[in-house]
Amino acid sequence: MKKTNYLKYFGGLMLIALMNVSCKKDNYYKDGGITSPVFNGTVMDYLHAKPFYFDSVETIVKLAGLDSILNKDSLTFFAPTNRSVSNLVRNFNKSLYLVGKDTIKTLADVPQAVWKKYMSMYIFRGVNLLKDYPQIDFDLLQVYGGQNYLSLNNTVMNIGVTYATSGGVKYVGYRQLNLSYAPNPSGVANYFTRVPVASCNIQPHHAAVHVLADNDKYFAFDPGSFFNDYLHYKQ
Repeated sequence: MKKTNYLKYFGGLMLIALMNVSCKKDNYYKDGGITSPVFNGTVMDYLHAKPFYFDSVETIVKLAGLDSILNKDSLTFFAPTNRSVSNLVRNFNKSLYLVGKDTIKTLADVPQAVWKKYMSMYIFRGVNLLKDYPQIDFDLLQVYGGQNYLSLNNTVMNIGVTYATSGGVKYVGYRQLNLSYAPNPSGVANYFTRVPVASCNIQPHHAAVHVLADNDKYFAFDPGSFFNDYLHYKQ
């Protein structure tokens, strides 16, 4: 949510470009070379160590009261980035303005229950790496449909690994994790939205972290539901 100067932003874009190749291999890649995927700390320590991408996310985790879980529990966290939070807040404030409601000035203006509900969509019990998830092909979901998992708040989310084409041969290329929100879990082809993972298999001492792509998607997946929940808790 903080403004950054041009050089910092450019440097961030370069790092994102490097992150985008990290899940195309089984090892953890950073800065063009293989490095250890192990992070010496907790999930919260990892977020705190990378404020350019996660300072708003870290704030939301604390506001939601989920920081103790991300400090000790065995879990898998699909980490959203600051940009997805900025996209949500920008859209959210426009919606508030259109219905004559006061816009939010800080993340703390959103009720704790709302932040907890939507941040919990990204957290799953148990430690799972890329190799632990099934294949998904978004053009052939009836055959390769990934798998539905219950997130921390019991929201059904689909997780799967796409296998790229290499040399004209399907499914022999790089692999990439994807997190999808399924508003209708019984209809495998009906995904509301999906976000690819940019950097996977990061391993704090108690968890696995998969960083979602820094793109134009919204935090919470469904800004309309977020807006309605906010109004409900503000009544």
